[in-house]
Amino acid sequence: MSTYHKEENLKLTMKLRGILEKLPEFCTDFFRGIADTHQIKTRIVYADDLRIFFYYLYNNDKKFKDRESLTDFYVEDLDNISAIDIEKFSEFLSAYQMPHWQDQNKMVTYTNAASGKMRKLSTLRTFYKYYYKKEIIKTNPTVLVDLPKIKEKPIIRLEPNESADLLDAVESGDTLTEEQKKRTKMPLRDLAIISLLLGTGIRISECVGIDVSDINFKDDSFLVTRKGGNQAILYMPGEVRDILQRYYEEERKDMEPLQGHENAFFLSSHRKRIGVSNVQKMLKKYTDTVVSQKKISPHKLRSTYGTNLYNETGDIYLVAEVLGHSDINTTKKHYTAINEDRKRSAAKVTKLRKE
Repeated sequence: MSTYHKEENLKLTMKLRGILEKLPEFCTDFFRGIADTHQIKTRIVYADDLRIFFYYLYNNDKKFKDRESLTDFYVEDLDNISAIDIEKFSEFLSAYQMPHWQDQNKMVTYTNAASGKMRKLSTLRTFYKYYYKKEIIKTNPTVLVDLPKIKEKPIIRLEPNESADLLDAVESGDTLTEEQKKRTKMPLRDLAIISLLLGTGIRISECVGIDVSDINFKDDSFLVTRKGGNQAILYMPGEVRDILQRYYEEERKDMEPLQGHENAFFLSSHRKRIGVSNVQKMLKKYTDTVVSQKKISPHKLRSTYGTNLYNETGDIYLVAEVLGHSDINTTKKHYTAINEDRKRSAAKVTKLRKE
């Protein structure tokens, strides 16, 4: 694992510990138990969801009115929560206020649609399942509560002409305002990042984590660190290789990175490894004028690549492997709509009688 990803994991680990301090002590057993099967970002989401759950119990459930604080709960309390209590919690999630996890004096208003409720209820199911399997509790009311139905969202992606327009806009800078042009210090870097995302489908975290030594221009390959820390060698189209080489030779090569950022391939204008939020802002700067109606994020560029690859090959397993999906069902879920389009086109070309 690269130094960058080690540092990111350390930051996330400290964030998780910070949230756990706001939870009942027995919850640490759950997070220790799932540490080897759930990634750190997933565990952080679980911790925050559980913080909301115990906040709700502490402030709204009369059975626990004697508790002195949010942390004053015990594993035995889980057996005193019914399916109706879980349903009441689900309704609470529609709109509520609670303190920010880092600042207890700062109240924040939150709302959840069906997808947000489903995620939090799924967290509760995982939480209860752990203690139930360990025979620490006797009941599991979460399985008695139906999860909200979620409508499948269509895949938002760039059409081939839109991808070309985006790259042209980045390369020329013509769609930027005069003020944006002044602030754009590294146009070749911007073009290289967007080309790499569009041409390989890697995640934004994988992109910013690339080191100079990870790229082999001789065989068009590069090394990425996937979610979970696994590494994979991927290949880039010749067009992407040429753009990355231009960036390296004309911008990156002569820069003197700050200490600790010497290995980073993509640098910010402050000579540090570029961050995820900076890439998101940079992409938005260009897409707001080229394809503003689609609200393209780095993940949408990943969807664009996956869609193009699937359309070209029809091989869902290849798409899953290249995108780094550990579960083929994740890939199938995202590209079901494309299968439907292919079925419709088959029906359109079928003729029962000659015209």
